[in-house]
Amino acid sequence: MSSGLSGARRDRGFAGELRDAVTGRAALLVIGVLLLQFGFIVSYVGGLHHPYPHKASIAVAAPASAADRLVAELNALPKQPLDARTATDEAAARKQVLDQKVYSALIVRPGGSQDTLLVANARGPVLATAIQQVLTAVEAKQGRTLATEDLVPLASGDADGLSSFYLVVGWCVGGYLVASILGISAGARPANFARALIRLGVLALYSVAAGIGGAVIIGPILNALPGSILGLWGVGALLVFAVGVFTMALECLFGIVGIGLAVLLFVVLGNPSAGGVFPPPMIPPFWRAIGPWLPNGAATTVTRSIAYFNGTQITGPLLVLVVWAVVGTVVSLVVTKLRPGREDATRMPLV
Repeated sequence: MSSGLSGARRDRGFAGELRDAVTGRAALLVIGVLLLQFGFIVSYVGGLHHPYPHKASIAVAAPASAADRLVAELNALPKQPLDARTATDEAAARKQVLDQKVYSALIVRPGGSQDTLLVANARGPVLATAIQQVLTAVEAKQGRTLATEDLVPLASGDADGLSSFYLVVGWCVGGYLVASILGISAGARPANFARALIRLGVLALYSVAAGIGGAVIIGPILNALPGSILGLWGVGALLVFAVGVFTMALECLFGIVGIGLAVLLFVVLGNPSAGGVFPPPMIPPFWRAIGPWLPNGAATTVTRSIAYFNGTQITGPLLVLVVWAVVGTVVSLVVTKLRPGREDATRMPLV
């Protein structure tokens, strides 16, 4: 009997074996992964391959007779690298930089031949350098020189200003991976409303642990980032939960494909646009536009602000994270209530 079955299988040929080995559903998933891979390359290379400042905000403190003319001149530079606006005096310009309302400030000193550029390297040393280069050329044409003062220098353990970004990347990875594992191990859609609540509870506990772990590692252990441990813990927990629960919502809606959609959102689109490798004025328009509305970009802004700027300008980014968390939670619960998963779903087959 067994020899007869073996012979029948051999008679089916390679095409039959191929159909059994790779189902139509698996083939579609493989094609989807290929497209996701191409998207990864396009997004990272497209967003990061040619950094150049575009309308980087700068306050100009100059005598009233020259301020408007200088602002107009800076705004008219080729390719629009700067977005200049007047400041009443040097103190006001400094405060705007420290409050993250502008990236830099130019202090014109009419009594001499040297002006001062105020920057905050903590918001991105690449951008600070680019602004300095633009203004040095402008000053040289006027027979003047430029001195640069860094108002918010980077910590010794954060030499390139990337620690906050990599911390956020780690938190995001944990968020969508734990949601993916829960979905693969027990079904993309919870079997009933109670199980959905349990899954959310597990994710919440994980988020709290991930938040404090990341904050302690980046701070006391590695000494890579200053700032409030409690503040970093809070934003980390919120970020992990927001990413995780939104991934869960995508799984409830689309099954295993939801994991790929989460990777598209939080890896392919989220990381290049987050303002971590290059600040927003240094990346192309598409990535600059979507960055603040994705969890990666919002959390990078909040984390950097907690570390270096005493938590200024974080209300908007925190609301972005809250919205992602609330939408993910509501969608997960509503979909589970309307279309509960199978009671016997102990795993989610890939093929």
